[in-house]
Amino acid sequence: MSNYLSITQKETEEMFDAIGISKCADLYADIPLSIKNKPPFNIEKGKSHQQVMDEMAAYAEENTVFKTIMRGAGAYDHYIPSVVKYLSSRSEFLTAYTPYQAELSQGILQSIFEFQTMICSLTGMEVANASVYDGSSAAAEAAFMCVEKDRRVILVPSNVKPQVVQTINTYLRRRNITVKVLGEEEGFVKNGKVDIAALERALNDETACVYFEQPNYFGLIEDAEHICEAVHSKGCKVIMGCNPMTLALLKSPGECGADIAVGDAQPFGLNIAFGGPYLGFMATHTDKETMRRMPGRIVGETKDDKGRRCFVLTLQGREQHIRREKALSNICSNQAHCALVASMYLAAMGKQGLRDVALSCTSLAHYAAQEFTKKGKTTLKFNGEYFHEFVTVSPLKATKIVEKCAKMGILAGLPIGKNEILWCFTEKVRKEDIDRVAALFN
Repeated sequence: MSNYLSITQKETEEMFDAIGISKCADLYADIPLSIKNKPPFNIEKGKSHQQVMDEMAAYAEENTVFKTIMRGAGAYDHYIPSVVKYLSSRSEFLTAYTPYQAELSQGILQSIFEFQTMICSLTGMEVANASVYDGSSAAAEAAFMCVEKDRRVILVPSNVKPQVVQTINTYLRRRNITVKVLGEEEGFVKNGKVDIAALERALNDETACVYFEQPNYFGLIEDAEHICEAVHSKGCKVIMGCNPMTLALLKSPGECGADIAVGDAQPFGLNIAFGGPYLGFMATHTDKETMRRMPGRIVGETKDDKGRRCFVLTLQGREQHIRREKALSNICSNQAHCALVASMYLAAMGKQGLRDVALSCTSLAHYAAQEFTKKGKTTLKFNGEYFHEFVTVSPLKATKIVEKCAKMGILAGLPIGKNEILWCFTEKVRKEDIDRVAALFN
């Protein structure tokens, strides 16, 4: 940070000369002495750097830090290469601000452009924005993009992340838009997955779009292509929420026929970090109607008057340029640094590296499921295929399993029922730890 926070003595003197003063105290010459000469505020004396470090370390020691994490449900513990942490911490990257004066911000514009290009490549789409707050806000913004004058109903299966449903409701409930969450009671979800026949029956002329996740909250892989076909047959749009790590193995949203792809790029180099900041991504096709409704910034590549490659803000009729009540969205953040970190992660991993991580995750998950259910006492709740998350049902109480794992230094899966746990396995989980947890079940 020193390159950003400090200025040289020469630079200081040049600024003083420009405004006609000789020292910093002259800036306060107009403040009455009666104010300046008041007794000091009741603030403790400052501490040394070592004292501050010791105190912060003491606070940090109050946290429980698990060596092994087997929990996901939307936030995933992946290995972050040291080069990503080092480069993204450099002051020229860390302090770069949002490009309000776009033509003067070529560096940050290029970093955003690279991020958008990578997201398009992964999702099979043609245009992506400069990100939103997180995966939940991306889903909510995408749902609003699909609403038409006569189509104001959003269908959401109950097998998506609860926080996504809550955020969609928060965004849309005051806008005279109906959000219908359909589950097992309506026959919409069977054996943990969307039932396509029930989906077709639920669609009508008032339906704007369907939001579903691939994989879903229970970790199951949906029949995405047939879901998209069923929704499009009724003239509605499809929003596909993705765990981006799965896109190294599974068909992209574009290949499946989705209209909009959203998700959280947190697995790409961002720490779990107590819940944020994360990185919501959005991508869509280049049809004029959908693209113009996309919130956030879109960076495009062009040439300047000398024929040199440069970058600009494209389709600038965005939230920050018009009256609030006229805006389709009120997001004005571009999560630029988080997007930069994700781009650095993807560049460091490369196509094959990303595929290797995805294969490692799914291999460990399938090994864990095999070991957990080996003796038949514990079973998988659903029999569908999964990526790196699955739900177990056990005679033991879920809270009891979590407590026993914690004593071993392992954060167990997320209890989602009295005897049900949603487990997650990334490349950081060791086979030995899986075997230790399997012993609890068997």
